[in-house]
Amino acid sequence: MLRMCRSKARNVAAETARHFGITKQAASRHLNALEQDKMVSSSGRGNTKYSWIVPLIEESWKFPISGLREDIVWLENIAPRLSDLQEHVRDMWHYGVTEMINNAIDHSEGTELTIIFNRTALDVEIWINDNGEGIFHRIQRLGNLYDPREAMLELAKGKFTTDPANHTGEGIFFSSRSFDSFAIMSRTLYFSHKAEQNDWLIDDDKDLPGTRVILRLDNDCKRTLQSVFAQFSDPEEFTFNKTIVPVRLARHEGEKLVSRSQAKRLVSRFEKFKTVVLDFAGVEEIGQSFADEIFRVFSSTHAGIELIPMNVTPEVHGMIVRALSNR
Repeated sequence: MLRMCRSKARNVAAETARHFGITKQAASRHLNALEQDKMVSSSGRGNTKYSWIVPLIEESWKFPISGLREDIVWLENIAPRLSDLQEHVRDMWHYGVTEMINNAIDHSEGTELTIIFNRTALDVEIWINDNGEGIFHRIQRLGNLYDPREAMLELAKGKFTTDPANHTGEGIFFSSRSFDSFAIMSRTLYFSHKAEQNDWLIDDDKDLPGTRVILRLDNDCKRTLQSVFAQFSDPEEFTFNKTIVPVRLARHEGEKLVSRSQAKRLVSRFEKFKTVVLDFAGVEEIGQSFADEIFRVFSSTHAGIELIPMNVTPEVHGMIVRALSNR
């Protein structure tokens, strides 16, 4: 019932009764109990009754970035409000929150950090906002990229940082894959990664100053931080040597993936990994030059790197086979 109420839902009791094969009266009693415990609010009656989940804890804090320490913010503000959760869930929150706060401290060049904490009976959502330059435009500037959208492609690959002396470039990569929902909003760009779903990069008309990171995780999540790391690590070396790259992030708005320059943008820094999974979800077709540059030219000069395409259409598969046949 709580999951139905995550988004405002109508006739929750009736739907619950049908699902579990119980009477509507029995289901209504369960819904009333959730309302009495202040986990759910409802309005209306009968077939027009709407129910929605409500926060159990709502907090917000504002900090000057100068002199801020992410470990202190965690210990004093966040950890006490998660103390009853299972240890592996707290571990993921500890990792994600401190990594994202540290990014704001070290990279944003902002002056102020705002954190919004929202906990319901189902999950926790935390917003981390800074008033700096904005992550995508900062990476574009420091990385000499043509377009700020290219910054998200680099972050999605992993091992990307504008400060290699002090950072590994792993924080955003692993945080995005640890949480049920991970999003970065900055200026007019919005990137979203959800567990078991595709990544999305969206242009918006709104211009959000600075950077906003939104993390959400189910209170009963079964995933562990160790299992996330293991997906992208060599079990013997314990090193981050595998990545999954959303190929569609290599194209600009309105483009098709046809050129060698697009392919070179995609394979940039692949040499940092032993295995690269190329996720073609959302890509209906690719050009011969694009495929040739990746699967023949790059592969022939980087024999130690395994390229694994996934979610390919018949058209994409045909181009890949054609490129491989010319090796």
